[in-house]
Amino acid sequence: MPTKRTLQPALEPATSADESRRRFLGSSLSSVAMGVGGTVVGGTVAAPAVHAAATDDVLRVGLIGCGGRGTGAARQALLADERVQLVAMGDAFADRIETSLQSLLVDRSVADKIDVSPDHRFVGFDAYRDVLATDVDVVLLTTPPHFRPIHLKAAIDAGKHVFAEKPVAVDAPGVRSVLETCAEAKRKRLSVVSGLCIRYDAGFRETVNRLHDGAIGEIHTMIADDYRGPIWVKPRKPDWSDMHWQMQNWYYFTWLSGDFNVEQHVHYLDVAAWVLGGYPIKAIGMGGRQVRTDPMYGNIFDHHSVTYEYANGARLISNCRQQRGCKNRMGSFALGSKGRANVSESRLEINSASDWVYDQKAKNMYQVEHDEMFAGIRSGQPINNGEYMAHSTLLAIMGRMATYTGQEIGWDQAMNSVEDLSPTTYNWDADPPVAEIARPGITRFV
Repeated sequence: MPTKRTLQPALEPATSADESRRRFLGSSLSSVAMGVGGTVVGGTVAAPAVHAAATDDVLRVGLIGCGGRGTGAARQALLADERVQLVAMGDAFADRIETSLQSLLVDRSVADKIDVSPDHRFVGFDAYRDVLATDVDVVLLTTPPHFRPIHLKAAIDAGKHVFAEKPVAVDAPGVRSVLETCAEAKRKRLSVVSGLCIRYDAGFRETVNRLHDGAIGEIHTMIADDYRGPIWVKPRKPDWSDMHWQMQNWYYFTWLSGDFNVEQHVHYLDVAAWVLGGYPIKAIGMGGRQVRTDPMYGNIFDHHSVTYEYANGARLISNCRQQRGCKNRMGSFALGSKGRANVSESRLEINSASDWVYDQKAKNMYQVEHDEMFAGIRSGQPINNGEYMAHSTLLAIMGRMATYTGQEIGWDQAMNSVEDLSPTTYNWDADPPVAEIARPGITRFV
C-alpha cells in the first residue's frame, strides 16, 4: 500500500465545456444518501441497479496512494461506470505510481479508460495537493491511514467526491477532523464512500437486516476475531532516512497505521457496531509484543484483546493476533436471547427457532462500493458514510488506547483525547514521531 503528496499544481483556464460540466456536477450532488433515494440497507444506501444517465460527461478520477489497495480501488472505480477515466495519480514514491499504472494498463477491462500523462503523476508528501488541483471529479484516498484526515479535508474543500479507505484516522484529533469534514461534505452534497466494504456485501446486509428484525432476539454479546499470520516487512536500506524507512514500513508504526487492530481489525469491529446498532461506553483490554520484538517491526503490538461494554450491558469481545504458526480465523459472532449468528465472510448463518443460511453468490463487495458511489453521483444522490466510518475508526483506536495504557477508557474520553500522533513536518529529512513501544500500566492516556 502507498503514500502521498508532492509539488505545486497549475490549474488550466476553464473552457465553456468545463463550466457546463461543473454546473452538471454541482446540480447532481444532492443530499446525503443515508436515506435519500435508493433503498436503505444495513446502514448504507443501495443505489439504483442501473446507473442514471443524467449526463454523458466523463467522470475524471484521481488516485492518491498507489499501492496494492489503491491500484485495486482504481480498477474498481473504472469498472463502476461506463464513462469514467483515470487521469491523475499521486504517491510519496515514484516507483509505486509506475508499478500501479503499468498494472492497470495491462488490464484489458480498464486499459482504455486510463489517460495519466507524465505531468499528472505527482510524487512526494504534497502529491495530494497536485492531484486535487487537476480537473478531477472523484478522488480515491488509499494512502496509509495517518494521512486520511488531511487528504479528506483537502478533497472536500476542493469540491471532489471521495472514496476513503479504512480506517480514516490513527488518533482522536484525526477522527474529529474527519467528522467535521464529512459534515461539510454533506452540506456540499459530495460523496464520502467508506472502504469498510463489508457494509456493501449483499449477504452481510441481508444477515444484519434479519438480526435487526429480531432473528435471534435481543443481542447481548458480539465476538470479533482477527487471527492471522505475519505480513510483509521491508529491510532498511543504508540510504534511507528514518522518515523514509518508516514510510516504507508504514504498517509497523502507530502514527502511520494506528496499529493493526485499527488498520485491519476495524472491519469486524465495524460489523459488530453495525449489528449492535451503535457504539460502546467503555473498553478495557490487554495486548503486547510477544513475537514481533525486533526493531524492524516498529512499535505496534502483535496481539490485542479488548472487551467493550455498551450502555444496555451488552458486550463486544474483540481479539486479534498476528503470529506465525497459529490457527487463523476472521469473523464475528452474535449471541442473542433467542439464538446465535455467524456473521463472517466464511459463513453467514443464523441459528434460532428457524435456522437460516445465506447461500447466494454475492457481487464482490469491493466493486459494489464503487458501483454505488458512481451511481449516487450520476443520480444526484451522493452517499455519505462519514459518521459510521469515523466512529468505527474511533472504536478501534479506543481499543488500542485500552491495550497500550492498561486502563479502562470511556467513549467520550477517547473521542476527546488530545494525543496527536503527527510529525512536526513532512519531508524526507524530518524526524518522524518517536517509535516508543507502549507499556501497559506505564504508558499514560493523553
